[in-house]
Amino acid sequence: MLWSAAGVVTLGFLVALEFAARHYGERGPLTAQAREVIFAPDSGPLLYAGLALTMVVLTWRQRLVAAGAAIGIDVVFWLVRWAVGADMNFGNGALWVVLGCAVVAVTRRTGGERSLLLKGSGLGLLLVAGHKTGDTWLLITSETRKAVLDPYVATADRALGDPSWLVGRFVEATEPVGGHVLHLVYGQLPLAAALVGLYQLRHVAAERRFPSHHLVRTFLVIGLLGPAVYMIFPVVGPVFAYGADGGQWAVADLWPHTPPPGGAPHAIPFDDITPRNCMPSLHTAWATTLFIHSRKGSGPMRFAGAFWLVATLTATLGFGYHYGADLLAGVVFALTVEAAMRSFARGWDRAGVVLLAHGTTVFTVLLVSYRYLPERMAEHPWVAGPLLVLAMASVVLGYLRTTRRWESETAAVRQPEPPRPAGPQPELV
Repeated sequence: MLWSAAGVVTLGFLVALEFAARHYGERGPLTAQAREVIFAPDSGPLLYAGLALTMVVLTWRQRLVAAGAAIGIDVVFWLVRWAVGADMNFGNGALWVVLGCAVVAVTRRTGGERSLLLKGSGLGLLLVAGHKTGDTWLLITSETRKAVLDPYVATADRALGDPSWLVGRFVEATEPVGGHVLHLVYGQLPLAAALVGLYQLRHVAAERRFPSHHLVRTFLVIGLLGPAVYMIFPVVGPVFAYGADGGQWAVADLWPHTPPPGGAPHAIPFDDITPRNCMPSLHTAWATTLFIHSRKGSGPMRFAGAFWLVATLTATLGFGYHYGADLLAGVVFALTVEAAMRSFARGWDRAGVVLLAHGTTVFTVLLVSYRYLPERMAEHPWVAGPLLVLAMASVVLGYLRTTRRWESETAAVRQPEPPRPAGPQPELV
């Protein structure tokens, strides 16, 4: 019943976004994903990552058949496109196989096997749908929020030392190697999440059930909730508001060499194309959850999680996509969502409620301070800057303490009773 309810809510949300996108003359997430059954996909690696997530419920023989079928279908599509001169890309085969697994589950499976296969197919499709949903959300933000609040965040960011300007100059100095590496890391974050998710779900086929909590769930919920904050706090980022990419809409061409100007901050009008997707930084939030979930993995997995977090933070600042204040809010947002998902999976208790309330409160305080206290923060950077970092650190510390307590309680429950000694036992008198 829970999975059915979640499916109905998700479908209703996607339908609502579809209508919203159609209102602005664009394709919505459902249409965009349906087109990829035939037309060239936007992201082949993402579709194959979705197929890989679906295959966690299959046996090794079934995985080989599924992978072979996907590659074979893609080869046919590639040859046809090459013959007619159409756009070239791959990934249709992966989508066909995921949909085929769902059809097999409905028509050829029953009971628990049907449920498991449907969950695997749904997980693969949700990964792709989450990406399409994000694109639709960005369109809505650019169409509905005509003014942006970048001057407020840029002013507040002086308390942190204008980190986007500092890291921007560093990335510029390491071109072209540094920029290429960071662009690869920044653009393939969903693929990295799928790989960590695969590591966590590697025992599903043997145990015939999904774990109570894994990375993909948090990843999708962050993508679902985060854009709602964009509507409340629209921000385009330094490279657009203060850089050459903003064109005639930019305040001035200052990023990354000249700090933003002073004065009283105010909302500024902006174009109808650039997404207002800075506050909070969802790339930071996703990379944070990736780091958290990689801590229980192997040595290479832990290294990859740490590398992806550091590289993502560097890219978000160094490319001028975010302010430092966005990153702080992104970390708090990620830990709050992760705490809620873990509490939902294990059962709510007082510690989980307190952690969720604390994270929500700190996140709200950050947004309010960026909007209404930026000048005070800029005037007293040695006070405001450490306070902002300490606010984020309090959520990090609270998350670590709470989750370690949960893990120790779980370990105590799972600890087996000591074996009784052999032979007759003395009677109690």
